[in-house]
Amino acid sequence: MKPELQRRVQRYGWDKAAGYYDNSWREQLKPARDRLMETAELKAGERVLETACGSGLVTFRIAAETGPEGEVVATDISGEMVEQAKNENGSQHTRNISFMRMDAGQLELDDDQFDAALCCLGIMYMPDPLTSMQEMYRVLKPGGRAVVAIWGERKNCGWADIFPIVDNKVASDVCPMFFQQGTGNTMEYTFREAGFRDIESSRFNVNLHFTSPEHLLTAAFLGGPVALAYNKFDELTREEAHQEYLDSVAPYHNGAGYDIPGEFLVVKGYK
Repeated sequence: MKPELQRRVQRYGWDKAAGYYDNSWREQLKPARDRLMETAELKAGERVLETACGSGLVTFRIAAETGPEGEVVATDISGEMVEQAKNENGSQHTRNISFMRMDAGQLELDDDQFDAALCCLGIMYMPDPLTSMQEMYRVLKPGGRAVVAIWGERKNCGWADIFPIVDNKVASDVCPMFFQQGTGNTMEYTFREAGFRDIESSRFNVNLHFTSPEHLLTAAFLGGPVALAYNKFDELTREEAHQEYLDSVAPYHNGAGYDIPGEFLVVKGYK
């Protein structure tokens, strides 16, 4: 898939997913957000960039840690996600956050202005992760750090069959390189190629708990990256895809719900 087409797919796909994402994934992805924040070691008064900010689940934590003297610039390719985050920001009366719809691979921001740059579970969707990391490097001050959280190895993510199941129904690649950066030392290599030094990384395993088949199916098909493709399915195709996916995660059925294994990788580097 050409990069420009992939960007459009991601933009409109996350527009579709915006209304379902938080309720589907807030608790399941909290371990990744927690490790990202711990690794970032943010300080009061710092200026922080967040790319792929989504609905702001990490953004508001950044703002709390940097305090009223700090500043957060949060970007996402999805206009619906940005609007959702802006609405939440208005209700929280947080004044040190600016939300913008912006492509992480082409940041409309000046060089050398941020103390830290964070991206939580977004790099996997970007058509050119290296370019996005180079952009993060460019806008960081000398000595600034970037911290990225991504999904790890495909073999350690029990939910991963969602992609081939959907791809087989629409005959296209929804996220063709989703697990590439989480495989082996690829993400560390991308950091190095982008110019970062003193790179460190950590992997950890989690169980993603879903309370029911309905919760799981909503998260998988409506609250994530396949939402745009799923929107094109007729009712019969949806039922078939649902059953195929439930069959794929059947080993993780636990009582009324599911406990599905996953792996996260967090990488940090300095400019």
